[in-house]
Order: sequence, then structure tokens, then C-alpha cells
Amino acid sequence: MQQYRFNAGEAVNYTPSLFDRAAKRGAYLVVRSLPSDGKDNQYRIKCVLDGHERVVRESQLA
Repeated sequence: MQQYRFNAGEAVNYTPSLFDRAAKRGAYLVVRSLPSDGKDNQYRIKCVLDGHERVVRESQLA
């Protein structure tokens, strides 16, 4: 099992994939870590600007 790079409450920068063009790029907070999808760790994150939450892969975060 891979170690999670980010912790709950940590500020991250999200870059949406080409398939998720409606998502806002930018500052988010990690809400919690989720189980891996088999390829990458996953997180629930919350947009700092509008409060929208989404599930993303660790490779989309910086």
C-alpha cells in the first residue's frame, strides 16, 4: 500500500484532467483520504472559493 502524500486540512493545488473541464483549477483543502482506485491514492477535496467538493487522484494534486 502506498503512503498518502497529503493530510486532512492541508491546502493543495488541483489541476483537473482533460475530461473534467468544468472543474475549477486552483486552491482546495483536503477533506479526507479515500481508498486507492488501484492506480493512485484518492482524496476528497473542497474548493476554497465556492465550497464544492470532489474526489480526485493524488497525481492531480500539488
